[in-house]
Amino acid sequence: MSQTNPAGPSGFWSSRRVCVTGGAGFLGSFILEKLTARGARQVFVPLIEEYDLVQPESIHRMLQEARPDIILHLAAKVGGIGHNLAHPAEFFYDNLMMGSQLMHEAWKAGVEKFVALGTVCAYPKFTPVPFREDDLWNGYPEETNAPYGMAKKMMLMQAQTYRQQYGFNAIFLIPVNLYGPGDNFNLESSHVIPALIRKCVEARLRGEAEIVVWGDGSPTREFLYVEDAAEGILLGAERYDGDQPINLGSGREISIRQLAEQIVEMTGFKGRLTWDTSRPNGQPRRALDVSRAEALLGFRAAMPFEEGLRRTIAWYEQNRERIVR
Repeated sequence: MSQTNPAGPSGFWSSRRVCVTGGAGFLGSFILEKLTARGARQVFVPLIEEYDLVQPESIHRMLQEARPDIILHLAAKVGGIGHNLAHPAEFFYDNLMMGSQLMHEAWKAGVEKFVALGTVCAYPKFTPVPFREDDLWNGYPEETNAPYGMAKKMMLMQAQTYRQQYGFNAIFLIPVNLYGPGDNFNLESSHVIPALIRKCVEARLRGEAEIVVWGDGSPTREFLYVEDAAEGILLGAERYDGDQPINLGSGREISIRQLAEQIVEMTGFKGRLTWDTSRPNGQPRRALDVSRAEALLGFRAAMPFEEGLRRTIAWYEQNRERIVR
């Protein structure tokens, strides 16, 4: 059964050792800021250069050195549609091995709590909108990112079975597509918002007449500002000790066409959008039912979408020269 822990952040983190995999990344940087603000004193961040979490020996060494009470497992191999299509085996294997081995070794090491991050890509291709957590197993994911989605979804089954057999406190949170300052703006591996921002800004600066966007613009997506996502994850760690997955989203759905037009306007690009319909659209619609997160975690996204976009664009404009070097 699902359980909610009513205890808030006061004192929750101060006495616990916390390991944040992926803590040096986009989402991780916001998690670390919030942990510090909440009084966490012992936070261990395993850098990929020192700990390859696909390898069992790295996991063993990390657990020995961190001795965590709580693991926040954010680390993942991620990317947009093109990157998923080019590296399906890597996306499946690396994410599966990281999650499965880390959770198993955390249980063996007596870790108090394991917070696993899933992905909206795990939902079936034609899930009724808004996506409800109970629909996770009602079909196969959209093909372009199914290997990634399935690998991450295995952590849900592992968390539930380890709770059932061993009493291991592992929870599973499902964030929708994230965006915000510090995102990945590499066009070969980025998601749609940073890719569109970079394309529009660079086209504006070069005086180009058009930018090309994949697909026909009809799919819809939901986006969650990265700081909101960090808050939802920490609330999950603080308040939830149950076996059911929980969506983390904003509750707002927007089409890719509308999104692209909005970014064109906000970046000041004066050219036209050209839709390359030979490229895949991805999943037709994505929007989450976020009622479980509100009921069990008290979580509701705070950042208005337009303001979040504005902050993300401003961050890219300020950091562009360093990023594109």
